[in-house]
Amino acid sequence: MRGALAGLAGTAAMTLAEKVEQQVTGRPDSYVPARTLTALVTRRRPPGSERPFLRNHLMHWGTGATVGALRGIWSASGLRGWRASAWHTSVRLATDQTLENATGVGAPPWTWSRQDQVVDVAGKAVYSFVTGAVADALVPLAPDRRGRY
Repeated sequence: MRGALAGLAGTAAMTLAEKVEQQVTGRPDSYVPARTLTALVTRRRPPGSERPFLRNHLMHWGTGATVGALRGIWSASGLRGWRASAWHTSVRLATDQTLENATGVGAPPWTWSRQDQVVDVAGKAVYSFVTGAVADALVPLAPDRRGRY
């Protein structure tokens, strides 16, 4: 539960960072999370023009909480600090890419523009480092891990 809360904190930080970035770059909101959720639930690929606000936030925050729970498990297991957060960034990226591409909603990142790649990796890094800091603060080491690291 504490890891999921950490994931929500990371999602909030990522969302804020994205809103600031969008003000600078003029990039519009992405509705890929909503279309991915729709495809997962209905097994149909929704049209690219669909912009369902509620489903977008359900997927965005739900994925953040779920992947944050994993980071909480890492914290309890002794996988802590900036190195764990750096590795967690790749887990968050892989989670999104797996779901988006398995459903046919997304495109492989190597087909994106360099700007889109940088924005995505930076956003997921903000998420993972904030999630990690909060998880490391909230989640105690498991009893059998105390004193080992």
